Amino acid sequence: MPTSPSPAASPLGRAPAFLFGGRARRRWIHLVLGGALAMPYVLVGSVILGPLTGADDVLGSFPLQLGSFAVGLPLAAVTSLFPPTRPLETGAVRALCGVDAGALADGPARTRAERARTALWFTLHLGLGGIVSGMSLAVPPFAAVLVVLPVVAPLRGSPLEPPAALDHAWATALCPVAGLAVLAALAACAAGAGALLARCAPALLGPTPEDRLAAAEARAADLAVRNRLARELHDSVGHALSAVTLQAVAARRVLDRDPEFVREALAAIEETTRRTVGELDTVLGVLRDGDAPGTAPAPTLAADLDGLLRRTRAAGQPVTAAVATDPAALPPLLSREAYRIVQEGLSNALRHAGTPVALRIAAAGGLLEITMENPLGAGPAARPGGGHGLRGIADRVRLLGGTARAGAAGDTWRLHVRLPVRDHA
Repeated sequence: MPTSPSPAASPLGRAPAFLFGGRARRRWIHLVLGGALAMPYVLVGSVILGPLTGADDVLGSFPLQLGSFAVGLPLAAVTSLFPPTRPLETGAVRALCGVDAGALADGPARTRAERARTALWFTLHLGLGGIVSGMSLAVPPFAAVLVVLPVVAPLRGSPLEPPAALDHAWATALCPVAGLAVLAALAACAAGAGALLARCAPALLGPTPEDRLAAAEARAADLAVRNRLARELHDSVGHALSAVTLQAVAARRVLDRDPEFVREALAAIEETTRRTVGELDTVLGVLRDGDAPGTAPAPTLAADLDGLLRRTRAAGQPVTAAVATDPAALPPLLSREAYRIVQEGLSNALRHAGTPVALRIAAAGGLLEITMENPLGAGPAARPGGGHGLRGIADRVRLLGGTARAGAAGDTWRLHVRLPVRDHA
């Protein structure tokens, strides 16, 4: 059964909040500030207009007041070209107009188009602010007189004597209603002007398409750095923890029977942790300063593959490696990423297996091929919740423009990666 909308949801129910709510009051303050800023320009306009019209008291004539106001607004537009104008106006809009902070630009206007939009905004703010401020000064006293007119007889015969049209009883009785209506009209004008300024602010004070594109690129770059750090931490620290855990477990099991193996396991744990601390320092250096000087270099296939294989074997993971290319001839970026791929592949085997792993690295036809195989049931697919490392490998391979396949091949789990060499030379 359809339900009727609540009174608060109807336009009539929202009218009091629109006219007298907290946002309307803050926007009215913003308009009054615009009127206050307009006063110096109005005075300068009166100085210019006085000699041209021959009037001795320009501000004593309402038409000349309007003329001074009209002359002052172009002057306001010229002064708005000074750099502090946009930051100050943007701050006022954020604080008083209820406009989303992300829709407004930061800093002074830099281009000609931005300065023109700032000048248009400043003129609009001062123009509407001057009108609403003038109404706010003149209308409430007039409305108060109308409200009390039927009950204040001394007004008759005084300088405030109402016009003869109000001599009728019915007219006098309607004066309070008219006074309240005038106040409501003032509130409506102020709320409408404030809403207009709030609507125009993103268009006139907001970022340009170039600014939005630069901000989007900055966010994308920050996200890429975060993803890179996540991969580095996962690969280096995750591998170290897996290796150290297995080494410690193996040493504990043979503690009384094979002291020599225990000494080798403890030495491997020491080497693994020391190296991981260096890699962690490198990652944290990237987090702090981009490519921070003084941190340990990132491991590469050329310099660190032998140590990786030695530590993995010391953890109890049998590994056979066949390297059919010279790792030192690989580009540094490719060598570093290939090391991480091999490291993550061995980490998966450590976490999920313990059975022999065959590693083959070869380069042919402008491609670097990395293949890792171990008996089926020992791969990441054999353990629920695994596979985070494979996603990291896939991300690295995609960024390098290569391909990666992982899955069962008969009774063997197989990871095969192909990376272009020339693109990273």
